[in-house]
Amino acid sequence: MLEIKNLTKRYRNASVNAVEDLNLKLNEGEIFGFLGMNGAGKSTTIKCLTGIYPFDKGQITICGKDIVKDNIQAKLNIGYVPDNHSVYEKFTGKEYVNYISDLYKISVSDRKERLEKYAKMFRLSEHLDKQIKSYSHGMKQKICIIAALIHQPPLWVLDEPMMGLDPQSTVQIVRQMREHCQKGNTVFFSSHNLDMVAKICDRAAIIEKGKLHTIIDLHQKGNKETLEETFLKITAFEEDYE
Repeated sequence: MLEIKNLTKRYRNASVNAVEDLNLKLNEGEIFGFLGMNGAGKSTTIKCLTGIYPFDKGQITICGKDIVKDNIQAKLNIGYVPDNHSVYEKFTGKEYVNYISDLYKISVSDRKERLEKYAKMFRLSEHLDKQIKSYSHGMKQKICIIAALIHQPPLWVLDEPMMGLDPQSTVQIVRQMREHCQKGNTVFFSSHNLDMVAKICDRAAIIEKGKLHTIIDLHQKGNKETLEETFLKITAFEEDYE
C-alpha cells in the first residue's frame, strides 16, 4: 500500500536532516500509528509522502505508484487530512467538497450520496451552504476529513486529525478509520495521543530526531513494555514522569 525507502529530507540552511534514511512499509487493512515529539520529523515525512515537499534521497510508492515519477497517479490514491485544516475559506463547505470531487473525478451521484452521509455523521448538514471562513476550528477539521474521504482513497493519511474535535466526532473518525481498513484500505495516523494509538492501531512507529527508532506490533502478546514506556524511553523523557 505504502512503501518508503531511505527517505532523507533536509531543509535549506539546516545543519541536520529533518528526516534521515527512513524506511516504512504499510500493509493493506491496517491502521498504522506514527509517533514522535514535536520536531521529530512526523509532519515532514507526511508532506513528503503526499507529494507536498520534495526530498533529497529515497523512494516513496503508493499502491505501486512512485510519488516523484508518477505523481498524479500516486496522489489519486491518497486522502490527506493536514494538521492545520488548510482549506479555501471563501468556498462554502459544499463548494469545497465538490471542488475536491472534481479533482478526483467523482461522479455527481456518488459525491452527493457520500457528502450527505458524512455531513450527517459529523453534524455539518446545516452548514454546508455557509462559507468555510465562518466555521469553527472543529468544523473546518470536519470538512477536511469529508474532503479526504470523498474519493474513498486506498491510503488515508491523518496528521493529528482529532485536534479541536468534540468527543462525538472523535468517535466517528475512529469508526471510519476501522471501517476504511475493513475494506482492505490503509490508514496512516500521526498523533500525540499515545493511548488512542495503542487502542486503535495495529502497529506504530516511533520517530526521534528524524530517525525511525522502532516499529511495534500492538497486537503481539508478551510485549514487555507498554507503548508509553517504549515512547518515553526512546525520547528520553522518563524522568519527567517519575
